[in-house]
This record gives sequence, C-alpha cells and structure tokens, in this order.
Amino acid sequence: MIEATSCGGVVIFRGKILVLYKNYKNKYEGWVLPKGTVEAGEEYKETALREVKEETGVSASIIKYIGKSRYSFNTPQDMVEKDVHWYLMMADSYYSKPQREEYFIDSGYYKFHEAYHLLKFSNEKQILEKAYNEYLDLKKSNLWGNKKYF
Repeated sequence: MIEATSCGGVVIFRGKILVLYKNYKNKYEGWVLPKGTVEAGEEYKETALREVKEETGVSASIIKYIGKSRYSFNTPQDMVEKDVHWYLMMADSYYSKPQREEYFIDSGYYKFHEAYHLLKFSNEKQILEKAYNEYLDLKKSNLWGNKKYF
C-alpha cells in the first residue's frame, strides 16, 4: 500500500464556488475541486495555493483550514491511501483557466447548490458543505474579506 498526501482549495468569489471539469480520454470524467500532490519541502498551504493556481489560473488567498478527507484507489501496481487537506480560499475575480495538460477542459464559478450537485465525489461534496458553512459564518460576522463588495 502507498500513502499519498494532496492539498486543495474551496475557492469562493462573491459567494460562488470554483469547480473544474476533467475529461481524460473519456475514462475519467467529472467535476472536481482543485487539488494536487505535495512536493518535497512544501508546506500544505503552499501546495494548496500552487495547485489552485496551476489547475485553474486563479491566485487565491487562504482564509482558513477546513479539514481532511481520505480515500483510496487502486493502480495497476498497488493500492493508494490518499489524505487531502482542504482550505477555504478567496479569489479576487471570476477569472479561471482550466489546465489542459491535466485534462481539465472547463472551469467556472457556480452557486453552492449547483457546485454541490456537479461534484463527482461525495467526500468533496462534504468538504464543500463544510467550507461553505464556514464562509457563511464569516460573512454573517462581517469577517469575510475586506473588499468593498462584501
């Protein structure tokens, strides 16, 4: 068994959530949150920000740590147990550009209920729900961001 660690973000701009559509040779298809593997010497926060930037073109800022999800999958060689550390993030525009090299063919910001139903994996739906509730709490307390439109 191989253990792996990834980090990612629930990126929000003006109440909408950033999601990506992946299509790898029509075998792997679905909407996901941006995430990726921790590189040597990298801190989790750095990985999360780098992966969001690489996969979506978005320069986001971390608001807070949301939690960890865990799942496993099989490769031809072995079984992989993966931990993913998630952060609530804020973007500064609706701009996004899916990373073609990673087979992302679409990206965009969606209302919570739309993003929730688009997401392919239940563990990402749970993280989205948790992150969005944190966002709503921060917004209600006037602690979300410091830009004039909030």
